[in-house]
Amino acid sequence: MAAEKSASVHWQGAGKEGKGEISTETGALNKAPYGFASRFGDDRKATNPEEILGAAHAACFAMAFSFACDAEGIKTETVDTTAKVRLAKDGDAFKIDRIALTLNAKVPGIDDAKFQSIAAAAKANCPLSKALASVPEISLVATLSN
Repeated sequence: MAAEKSASVHWQGAGKEGKGEISTETGALNKAPYGFASRFGDDRKATNPEEILGAAHAACFAMAFSFACDAEGIKTETVDTTAKVRLAKDGDAFKIDRIALTLNAKVPGIDDAKFQSIAAAAKANCPLSKALASVPEISLVATLSN
């Protein structure tokens, strides 16, 4: 089985003054605005590549964790995940140097050791974690709620 998804961007203008629009094939994002101010400044009305990457990573990891629990015969009730993506200066350019995943899940009938083991394996096996392997630091803080 293989799945291919797509997104597109239209950019107009140069550098800091330019503006872009991000769309996905599903329409979940439809001409979502982004630009310099939403990426590096304080514009909170538009999106940016890092928060979209964080959303994708958090979503992928949450599913990977839930599926890993299913494989162990353990049912998850709720899985809440956050991904903080840091864009840092790297010489004259920028790079993503850290992604901090935070998991808070309600999983009845599991002890913390098993929970931590499944969470770590899900992080290692999540397709987006694998795709982002060049990021120097991908951390995980996992909290079991009952």
